Amino acid sequence: MAQHAERNITMVMDFYEMTMANGYFQNEEHPKRVVFDVFTRKNPDGGGYSIFAGLEQVIEYVENLHFSKEDVEYFRSLNQFPESFLTYLENFRFHGDLYAFPEGTIMYPNEPCITVVAPLIDAQLVETAILAQVNHQSLIATKTNRIVQAAQGRAVSDFGARRAHNMDAAVYGARAAYIGGAVGTATVLAGQQFGIPVSGTMAHSWVMYYGSEYTAFRKYAECYPDNTVLLLDTYDVLHSGVPNAIRTAKEVLEPMGKRLKGIRIDSGDLAYLSKRIRCMLDEAGLEDCKIIVSNSLDEYTISSILAQGGPIDSFGVGERLITSMSDPVFGAVYKISAVEQNGKFEPRMKISEVVEKITNPGRKQVYRIYDQKGEAVADMLADAEETVDFTKPYRFIDPEQPWKERSFEGFTAKPLQKLVMKDGKRCVELPSLKEIQQYVKYQLDKEIWPEEQRFDNPHRHYLDMTPGYYDMRMKLLDKLSNHKRGKI
Repeated sequence: MAQHAERNITMVMDFYEMTMANGYFQNEEHPKRVVFDVFTRKNPDGGGYSIFAGLEQVIEYVENLHFSKEDVEYFRSLNQFPESFLTYLENFRFHGDLYAFPEGTIMYPNEPCITVVAPLIDAQLVETAILAQVNHQSLIATKTNRIVQAAQGRAVSDFGARRAHNMDAAVYGARAAYIGGAVGTATVLAGQQFGIPVSGTMAHSWVMYYGSEYTAFRKYAECYPDNTVLLLDTYDVLHSGVPNAIRTAKEVLEPMGKRLKGIRIDSGDLAYLSKRIRCMLDEAGLEDCKIIVSNSLDEYTISSILAQGGPIDSFGVGERLITSMSDPVFGAVYKISAVEQNGKFEPRMKISEVVEKITNPGRKQVYRIYDQKGEAVADMLADAEETVDFTKPYRFIDPEQPWKERSFEGFTAKPLQKLVMKDGKRCVELPSLKEIQQYVKYQLDKEIWPEEQRFDNPHRHYLDMTPGYYDMRMKLLDKLSNHKRGKI
């Protein structure tokens, strides 16, 4: 299959999903409904929070889940599945429900950003694709936001397509970067597909083709007099690039009544060079000319450049954004948490020698707890069916310090999970990409403590539990521990 051929992304799955699905089908287990949770165990880069992204693509994927004749024929060719199961696949559609945080929600470890409630086979088949979308886009959105915070109000653009892990990663990475706060992208398909502002000027090859740097600058300015941004580091930034840019501004643009919009440098000591360039431009009367820098930037290099007084107006960030180079794995997982028995959901729990891998069982709701100033002080897990009443002091349990008596008083609680798909069809209107970006910014500006947003040693956001949920979890943990020891 050529890469331009039409493809059915239902087939983006691990093979065990299909072998298990057939096993459930043969044992007539498939009508039974189950609950699966999507959650992460840690924040990337040792940060204090993550940004939930990729929900729109998850919904599109689930809505269009089907197996074509070619797909079924491929499974037939493997000689592992009976005809009865292959016939079942021919008519397969997803008939479950999806609950999710709004896309762009600030999230924390061990709380479900997506919950799938569906027939067993339906829930099993979507695992890989959901994780692929959430892991990738949440990672890039979170990394981009760290870079945007480091830029301290200066524009950050995605320049990463050529360093992305493949073309889909470039396009959906650009979408995630915009959610995280980037002002635009250099990736044209992302601009076309998602309405993200696109930007781009010239590469070194433009300058090298013409031989003369001034000729290259002049010709570019004549083509784009209203948006002339010149790349200065093809030969020598200070002795060639800046003088030729100033000459272009004076001899080409100003006679046309135009101004040089900006210059870009893509190598060298960016802090030192930008300060020298700023002085040279200002002395030439080009105080309004912007300085744009690129070249292996991330939140730490940007913070360092600005701490040294680099007068940068805009950052173009490439491989360290689009690959989240310092921590390239988000690590969200997909774990079963309940099975329907006689019309009720019976909790399931994974236990492990590694404490971080013990899961939170049952159907859950996640509440964000706000103080009287509207700041988020904690999140809280509750059973999906229980009522949480904050009209009076509400006792909660910190699972890491359960012996302490604690309560929320004068606080408010907001449920984070909403029903977004019913019986395989979306039941909400999804926000625009710009609205998602603004939602992220609002939370970080107004709700999330600055201490959680530090790059180093951030404050830990607490994940508490209602007393009823905590008691259920501990009883199940004790039961499973006894089972492991052979007592039941």
